[in-house]
Amino acid sequence: MDQISPKLLIPQSFLVNRDDVTSQLGLMWELIKAPLLVPMLKLSVYICLGMALMLFMERVYMGIVIVLVKLFWKKPEERYKFVPIEDDEEHGSSNFPVVLVQIPMFNEKEVYKISIGAACGLSWPSDRLVIQVLDDSTDSAIKSMVEQECQRWASKGINITYQIRENRTGYKAGALKEGLKRSYVKHCEYVAIIDADFRPDPDFLRKSIPFLDHNPDIALVQARWRFVNADECLLTRMQEMSLDYHFTVEQEVGSATHAFFGFNGTAGIWRIAAINEAGGWKDRTTVEDMDLAVRASLRGWKFLYLGDLQVKSELPSTFKAFRFQQHRWSCGPANLFRKMVGEIITNKKVRFWKKLYVIYSFFFVRKIIAHMVTFFFYCVVLPLTILVPEVKVPIWGSVYIPSIITILNSVGTPRSIHLLFYWILFENAMSLHRTKATLIGLFETGRANEWVVTEKLGDVAKKVAEANKNKTNSKAVKRCRSKFTDRLNKLELGFSAFLFLCGCFDFMYGKNNYFIYLWLQTITFFITGIGYVGTII
Repeated sequence: MDQISPKLLIPQSFLVNRDDVTSQLGLMWELIKAPLLVPMLKLSVYICLGMALMLFMERVYMGIVIVLVKLFWKKPEERYKFVPIEDDEEHGSSNFPVVLVQIPMFNEKEVYKISIGAACGLSWPSDRLVIQVLDDSTDSAIKSMVEQECQRWASKGINITYQIRENRTGYKAGALKEGLKRSYVKHCEYVAIIDADFRPDPDFLRKSIPFLDHNPDIALVQARWRFVNADECLLTRMQEMSLDYHFTVEQEVGSATHAFFGFNGTAGIWRIAAINEAGGWKDRTTVEDMDLAVRASLRGWKFLYLGDLQVKSELPSTFKAFRFQQHRWSCGPANLFRKMVGEIITNKKVRFWKKLYVIYSFFFVRKIIAHMVTFFFYCVVLPLTILVPEVKVPIWGSVYIPSIITILNSVGTPRSIHLLFYWILFENAMSLHRTKATLIGLFETGRANEWVVTEKLGDVAKKVAEANKNKTNSKAVKRCRSKFTDRLNKLELGFSAFLFLCGCFDFMYGKNNYFIYLWLQTITFFITGIGYVGTII
């Protein structure tokens, strides 16, 4: 049999240009592009456009509902029975329910006095208030300081107890669960949960407890967070914009339409009977608060969000702390969705529309699709279409839809409207980190159950800002700085290079002028890649 000449298997152009490496690579690109890359990229575009439409319709729905709520819905005091609890001359404070205040903390050196002082200053009869400091600190010096602070308030007649555990099993959920096992808690009807950096006003309980006391079907009253350090740096301003939309729109709409929303883990008051009926605190995910809320809702309990009841809190002001927090907030809900979707579908106690809202709107679109479409569409697929001009992205998908979504997201923080463009770039950059965490949670791999407590700086951050502003002696206030290599985020730096190359290609050969967006996004990815976001004032 005659041997087959290798020339028959190799394109003639390869033989002609075999010494030209660049030409060879270009020909290989052309060979695989048409039969493989173009169909795959087109499919990716269609999938991303579908996800973008899902997110768009969700945002429009939320926008319409919040307008209707603000214009026509009754106030919480009108929808539910609300009668202020007052002292009774004959019976004294016996008409006040006994309230437990739990303050979980872990090595909270900078802020422990804030939450303990705020809890001890609550306007509630002292004989009807029990304060529980649940200290899981591993630093013995901090433990001693927290215990001394508790003893100081106890000497003033405050009913405050200092609780420690032998280990941190279950992290925050484990601490809260252990605290509810104490014998004196049997007399408590409600539990207010206050994280170490939160500081409720004295009238916090008087404005919230009556809703629980006079409406036996309500399990949770959630207050809004108000950020004391929102103006500290650009990073905190970006966080404020995202969280204000969450509280102004998402929590309000959930409360008004389905009496359901995710418990925020703090600044809320639970009916202890509802916690017990739902199965108590569980540590199977890093979002024990959301886990409890979903389980309680499936048993028919209602939740109430009070947007006018605000509790001061602190935002992470270092990029490292913010990344850890975002990993937990992205990975946990996806992991919980994986574990609970079957239970939600088969539940018989709640209406079909509420189940649809929880599965589709609350979990699937907001906790999964929102992260993935932002990253895959605007940071991967769109740049790739520049390299493969045969694939087109309609302008309504690349410009109009994201613009409308962004405008709708900005309603929560009108004072930061001038930062909207940079907020878009920052959210796109963070979508890489969030998408990775979401996939880890969905497939329950790697760091699915990693719990890193968010670092709080308390008044230290304020002192640093004042020192920088007044140019005082730098030795007066010291702020720990990690090594440069510890701050590097290799994935973000890699995508910065990828987007830069795509931008250069579009500048030279493209027709859509995407290079302007790509180069700006490159800068943002680079800044997040070197971990300097929190230092921009």
